[in-house]
Amino acid sequence: MSDLTFLAVHAHPDDEATSTGGVYRLLADQGVRTVLVTCTNGECGDDPDGAKPDADHHDGDLVAAVRAKELDRAVEVLGIDRLVRLGYRDSGMMGWPQNDDPECFWATSVDEAASRLAGVLLQERPQVVMTYNEFGFYGHPDHIQANRVTRAALKLLDYEPTLYYNAIPNSVMAIMRARWEEEDRRRAEEDAAKGIVREPEGPPSVDGEPIDMGTADELIGAAIDVTSVTDAKYDALAAHASQIGDSFWLKMTRDEFRAAMGTEWFVRVTNPRGLEGRVTDLFAGYR
Repeated sequence: MSDLTFLAVHAHPDDEATSTGGVYRLLADQGVRTVLVTCTNGECGDDPDGAKPDADHHDGDLVAAVRAKELDRAVEVLGIDRLVRLGYRDSGMMGWPQNDDPECFWATSVDEAASRLAGVLLQERPQVVMTYNEFGFYGHPDHIQANRVTRAALKLLDYEPTLYYNAIPNSVMAIMRARWEEEDRRRAEEDAAKGIVREPEGPPSVDGEPIDMGTADELIGAAIDVTSVTDAKYDALAAHASQIGDSFWLKMTRDEFRAAMGTEWFVRVTNPRGLEGRVTDLFAGYR
């Protein structure tokens, strides 16, 4: 067993599988200690019958209970050594009424949450920490808050770990957008066949400003080949069936998934080891 530790701060159950599922399993197989901090319980997800949070019969506490079990299964699949649930309520998307719940993550004092997270960081002393960028990758309040809380917590430490943000290079994002657009068209056709008409969702935004979820290719600081563990990543995503069982990821065959999801990308934010260029190991400079 190595003396290396990786810790990721994620907003909801299932986030750990989407952007870091491969890295978690790969590092675990290499003997690196892995820690997951999940900030919310995911109450604003779909409930067991598919109801959205704005439905009168939507039961957020039931959703959270289901998602807790799914997260436990995903953690087992990915070989994560320690799961820390901060336990804040899901804030929902930007502008939803759940944003105003005093128990939600978005409404929580950054200093309070950062103090709790710093306690975990000081226990584990990870060399590498990962979370989302300043706009939460796609503008979700809980993702934005995870960034704020993580950066505040790092200031409370007596050492400087390497901080990464998850990212998708623009060259890859163009391919993913095409997949998402096709998926949106398929769902719209299925809804129309049922007589359901939904308002099309606009592009993600923060404070009315559109967000470009892609990152310039030259800004990518780490590209990790996870093709050897994509089956585990697929299984971890599948564990979250209540939320992403109908996603485009799980409609792929295993071979298609391996080809599409065989790399995880990150932007290097702090650089205590003085790394240069794009690395292929999150622990470059540490081993």
